[in-house]
Amino acid sequence: MDPVVVALAFAAIFVVELPDKTFIATLVLSTKFRPLFVWIGVGLAFFVQTLIAVALGKAVSFLPETVVHVAAALMFTIGAVILLREARSHDAAEQDEEENFAAKAGEAQGYKVILTSFLVLFAAEWGDLSQLLTLSLVAKYDDPVSVFIGAWGALLAVSGLAVIVGRVLLTRVRLSLLHYLGAGVCLLMACLTVWEMTRA
Repeated sequence: MDPVVVALAFAAIFVVELPDKTFIATLVLSTKFRPLFVWIGVGLAFFVQTLIAVALGKAVSFLPETVVHVAAALMFTIGAVILLREARSHDAAEQDEEENFAAKAGEAQGYKVILTSFLVLFAAEWGDLSQLLTLSLVAKYDDPVSVFIGAWGALLAVSGLAVIVGRVLLTRVRLSLLHYLGAGVCLLMACLTVWEMTRA
């Protein structure tokens, strides 16, 4: 396990996911259900999705190194473009997202809260930017364990923040600003990948 790769994966996924629907969905679920159960269900959904992304990233890492670097740089660039586009429209769409996730939550108690949270987040996050970035990081660094720990840790941290201080955070920080920050991180990762490719 490489602590640098863990930290890099954590930072990249955390910044990208903080303004994402992950945060909104977890926040809404935690206002309807017991927050600890919500966090457990959400964490399990992220565990499965991160595992899938890491497995796909490991499969990609068997491709020629140049192809892997080009694909990773392209994925990071696409991520930056997606975040920049979302930054312009996200503040206006935030209320609609909250209502959408509230409608999906329905009524549940006990272990059903964990299952409901798992299903809502698993469906919402399938093929999400964090999965694609996780896949790219594994392909780029060929260190699935470190990327898995960093990425899953970041997703747990984001969902934990949503459960504990989500509403307060949303009143203090504009999500569009976080989108711009995430786009900057993706562009930086793309530039680093191209730089490493030219040095090889």
